[in-house]
Amino acid sequence: MWLDLRDIIEMPGASKDFSTNPAPEALLLPPILGFRTPPSASGTVSNTAGVLTLRGRLWAQMRCVCDRCGREFDRDKTVETAVPLADVPEDRDDGVSYPLEGDGIDVDRVMTDCFLLDAEGQWLCRPDCKGLCPVCGKNRNDGPCGCRQNVDPRFAVLEQLLDK
Repeated sequence: MWLDLRDIIEMPGASKDFSTNPAPEALLLPPILGFRTPPSASGTVSNTAGVLTLRGRLWAQMRCVCDRCGREFDRDKTVETAVPLADVPEDRDDGVSYPLEGDGIDVDRVMTDCFLLDAEGQWLCRPDCKGLCPVCGKNRNDGPCGCRQNVDPRFAVLEQLLDK
């Protein structure tokens, strides 16, 4: 969604609201299977003493797959962001602010970038997910599998003490 900011660029204290639905395919990461509802974003671009700042919230209801056990699960994610906007050429990008494109900004791009940067490193169905047994492949969240764990040969003598 293109947001025209001509009305507020030269008016300190002015602001402009936005509401959009970013493209779901732009938000897909490998653990995300799909979205239960279309992702939505809303917020405000405000001019505070000549500095433009985009403050927004992106909300998504996702269907994901657990990185440890492979089970599918639902996850709701909300990303809050406050991003400065700058009127600088892209070749002089400072890496801290988003450059304006003429007199506006592509809000979907900013919100999508913030969503992707806020993604977890590991997607788990629950914080204490036990994963799969490396021997038989049973989901350890469903209970013990009964496989005997391989013992490091250096500790084999100590294991004999436990057997007694």
